[in-house]
Amino acid sequence: MTASTPKRGFASRPSDPENWIRSAEPPAARAADANAFTARLTIDVTPDQRARIKIAAFQRGVTVADMLRELLAREFPPSEGDAT
Repeated sequence: MTASTPKRGFASRPSDPENWIRSAEPPAARAADANAFTARLTIDVTPDQRARIKIAAFQRGVTVADMLRELLAREFPPSEGDAT
């Protein structure tokens, strides 16, 4: 029988900590209001709408969530008397 080599796990770190630290990418910048409390909203869309939304977000270089948050903020701006 031959000895098998240990498998490298999905989240395993490189053996050299210096290379691991230097190669880490900084987290993506988020909108200032993204740090505030958020609530999940679920909507039903057709598969065609979902595909168009995902393609538009990809072409703009943003996530679908960030793109839709911006769209909702434009369409429904805070008004006088709203609790924020």
